[in-house]
Amino acid sequence: MNRLQTLYVEQVAPSLFKKFNYKSVMQVPKIEKVVINMGVGDATGNAKLLEDAVKELTLISGQKPVITKAKKSIATFKLREGMSIGCKVTLRGERMYQFLDKLMNITLPRVRDFRGVSKDAFDGRGNYTLGIREQIIFPEISYEDVNKVRGMDIVVVTTANTDEEARELLAQLGMPFAK
Repeated sequence: MNRLQTLYVEQVAPSLFKKFNYKSVMQVPKIEKVVINMGVGDATGNAKLLEDAVKELTLISGQKPVITKAKKSIATFKLREGMSIGCKVTLRGERMYQFLDKLMNITLPRVRDFRGVSKDAFDGRGNYTLGIREQIIFPEISYEDVNKVRGMDIVVVTTANTDEEARELLAQLGMPFAK
């Protein structure tokens, strides 16, 4: 078990159990999966951009991403149904905890003028979405190899029923929320 997983089992879960007065330990919210999505809209004109995005996402997550395709055609964007327009990775288990640990303790503090992540990015069902403007904040990506700065969305899916429970879970795991 890695550091974040051990922290969850030994401290966070018992603390949440007490705070929210659950009747069973199975009610304690936990992190189910982390989905990292990188949209590459320019890939309609240049397929090499998508290959670069896949390579970078593989480095960041340690897992090969799935290429996402357009669901419908949009003429103004010169987009046809079935065109490759991005890539995503779903992390679970050990890899998920390793990625979150790296994100919260190494990557986010490297951001210039970092004051914490938004407390309001919950969806109402206990899932948290974090948008990152540039992939170069990750230590695995070297600035020289990047030909285009791209952003990504990181979605943390939890088993929590409310935003309050999910916020408490992430805060106790060490997510740096803005004050």
